[in-house]
Amino acid sequence: MRLKVCGMRELENISALSELDPNYIGFIFWSESSRFVNKKTPPLDKKIIKTGVFVDATFDYILTKIKDHQLDAVQLHGQESCSYCKVIKDYGLKVIKSFSLKNTFDFNTLEDYENSCDYYLFDTKGKLPGGNGFNFDWKILNEYPSQKPFFLSGGIGVDNLNEIKKLVKTKLPIHAIDVNSKFETAPGNKNIELLKKFKKEIDEL
Repeated sequence: MRLKVCGMRELENISALSELDPNYIGFIFWSESSRFVNKKTPPLDKKIIKTGVFVDATFDYILTKIKDHQLDAVQLHGQESCSYCKVIKDYGLKVIKSFSLKNTFDFNTLEDYENSCDYYLFDTKGKLPGGNGFNFDWKILNEYPSQKPFFLSGGIGVDNLNEIKKLVKTKLPIHAIDVNSKFETAPGNKNIELLKKFKKEIDEL
């Protein structure tokens, strides 16, 4: 099972995390986030997919960040249309389209996006577009109708490991586990030792 660690910002913390070889490291380029990146980010090992997270941003803004930060993937965490996703995808980047879930979700919403993004990401619906710090009802995923791989996100921490292991045993096409706030010592700064233990468990799935 792959691991994505999102909301990174501090150089030393990024360097320490990179040594764990997560599959994805996410950087948030939404100015209202407490984890907003407003400075240069370091180059990453080619094995790690450098991901920029955006919320209803303009094309020009995204393209500037792709160039300035040498992004490999773009995560769209707002109300972006399928045509919007397709334009970004046509630039040659992997596109992750996020959807917010809580107790119910209309999976028919995904139909228009099937050919315009590479992955879905299912996060918890809350006050913020992401980073709300709690899980949605994962039972909803039993109704998932697509074969497109997706990221599981939304307040995931070490206490969710048993549930993750059960979910992975199903036929759901889970591409990666996406973590953020439950591993933080402060916004944008992660507990590397806790992530190391979590990743060890995830690697065995």
